[in-house]
Amino acid sequence: MSDNGVRCMWMRGGTSKGGYFLASDLPADPAARDAFLLRVMGSPDPRQIDGMGGADPLTSKVAVVGKSARPGVDVDYLFLQVFVDRPVVTDAQNCGNILAGVAPFAIERGLVAAREGGTDVRIFMENTGQVAVASVATPGSAVTYEGEVRIDGVPGTSAALPILFEDTAGSSCGALLPTGNAADEVEGISVTLIDNGMPCVVLRAQDFGITGYEEPAELEANAALRERLETIRRKAGPMMNLGDVAQKSVPKLTLVAPPRNGGAISTRTFIPHRCHSSIGVLGAVSVATACLLPGSPAAALANVWEDGQRRALSIEHPTGEMTVLATLDDSGAVVSAAILRTARKLFDGMVFG
Repeated sequence: MSDNGVRCMWMRGGTSKGGYFLASDLPADPAARDAFLLRVMGSPDPRQIDGMGGADPLTSKVAVVGKSARPGVDVDYLFLQVFVDRPVVTDAQNCGNILAGVAPFAIERGLVAAREGGTDVRIFMENTGQVAVASVATPGSAVTYEGEVRIDGVPGTSAALPILFEDTAGSSCGALLPTGNAADEVEGISVTLIDNGMPCVVLRAQDFGITGYEEPAELEANAALRERLETIRRKAGPMMNLGDVAQKSVPKLTLVAPPRNGGAISTRTFIPHRCHSSIGVLGAVSVATACLLPGSPAAALANVWEDGQRRALSIEHPTGEMTVLATLDDSGAVVSAAILRTARKLFDGMVFG
């Protein structure tokens, strides 16, 4: 860190964007680091007018990346969510969308040597203790962001960036199903409390007197719905081994409904207080897994494509869909999940706090 600013690359990762920093460029003390990042983003302020944040949780995110000393791992990645209207920086969750930018960032910063054609980067996700493998297009041994892949929620096309997740079950809660049940009852509502990379409460939209196809703005404007969801979320927190979640960004809540556009299921996700314009990567993995649990609220609504031990689930969301490809073991348990993302470098330079 210098008097003139801190080196930073701003990137879009999946359907989110934020600042990517080398760990060595940020203050080692977490309190000093967080104070700096709040200034960088312009928080707390609903408009984040005095910083780089985009006045939305999806654009107020940070990746901290460093060379890993762990065997078989290339880089360590810490995700930090910078709240928009509160002076809070939290590492209580992971982010699979911001993860999509970590591998190209690591190559661009010289942490990983690019190979001709394509480069696999093994990433240790510090928030949850799991490893993801991201595959980056590197023609001529250099990162390219140009390509023909389109993901819903992002205009245009970019290079394919597939990500494979393994051993994500219980990332934050200690178990895939922290209560041991595919379905629990909270406040009279049948729910699945699940964590396959992202702690989620999965609920049927119809149980709240809505269709589950409403626009996010309409759901956000429904004060009674939001209050009821928050009551359920706070009661679910201790059941998921997360403790008091009143000031936490997890668990997320996903309202599910039958698919409308040929997918596996339709979703509306609160993250936790704003209704997501799409769905998070690891949130989609958790919801897809819930769809594969007999007796869960989602399973009865889902339409799943099967191919041997693979299951393809197109998770519909307000701006399109996200396909999760799950691999099952002989007992029917999900052992890995892959998802296709893209990323793009937006700027590289110095940011000031």
